[in-house]
Amino acid sequence: MIEGVELRHLRYFRAVAEELHFGRAAARLHIAQPALTQQIQRLETLLGARLFDRTSRTVALTAAGTVLLERSRALLGHAERDLAEIHRIGQGSQGTLYLGFVPSVLPLEPLRGVRAFRDRFPLVEVDLVEGFTSHLMERLAHGALDLAIVRDPDEQPGTVTTPLITEPFVAILPADHPDAHRDSITGAELITNPMVFYPRAAGGRAYDKNLAPLLESGHRPRIVQEGTNWTILLYLVAAGLGVTVAPRSATFTAPESVRIIPLAGTDAATTIYTAHRADDNRPLVRNLLDLLPNQPRGR
Repeated sequence: MIEGVELRHLRYFRAVAEELHFGRAAARLHIAQPALTQQIQRLETLLGARLFDRTSRTVALTAAGTVLLERSRALLGHAERDLAEIHRIGQGSQGTLYLGFVPSVLPLEPLRGVRAFRDRFPLVEVDLVEGFTSHLMERLAHGALDLAIVRDPDEQPGTVTTPLITEPFVAILPADHPDAHRDSITGAELITNPMVFYPRAAGGRAYDKNLAPLLESGHRPRIVQEGTNWTILLYLVAAGLGVTVAPRSATFTAPESVRIIPLAGTDAATTIYTAHRADDNRPLVRNLLDLLPNQPRGR
């Protein structure tokens, strides 16, 4: 754009060009007619072109004015759309939100909050990233994620975690296990069984909390096989390779060939948290946080 030409000049010009009358254009723009005339003269000086043929009775577009009317409509239309988009981004109603989650939260309420978010802000693209708690927290700290829904995360400087839902652990046994018929079982009774479990690299705090019902017996479990997610672990149990202890929500997709038994004699529980960077107050992030439950839920 030629230096000095502003969007307001184009708006003033468009009004006069469409009305072909300075008085009506001034009323439409809610400015005084002399001020409008002055601004049109200023625009003609900046462009070095006469835009209107004016007489005491008529106003007509010149050849240059005809071209500028077409181009000004396009320029102003683009500017209005672009500025509206920037406004929506600033309000958090447009853009891309990178959200990490641990798979075991899928049956629970937090991801239903994501659906509500998508319904309310349809111009925001939510990019879901699955992973271990430890990996999601690392990506969050490095800026690769905007928000994460994790389980029992380790403390990490620069991040804020808020508890959402607390739930108990349960024991999972093969259907043909001698204790599969029981109404409840203790960690001390499970400890002698071979166990399948996920690796400690998934998250140190989550790992220790999940094993707490067994560790409370004073012994360490004998882990014979590791799996990268609860679905794999549940099917390893179904195959008779061992038992495991899992958050209750992780068992919602368990095969029929396993038995899920409440744990007795323990207060161990697991908590799902939201996590975001402490210095990230963008509306995009706050809008999703506002739609998620923000209080720990009872067991």
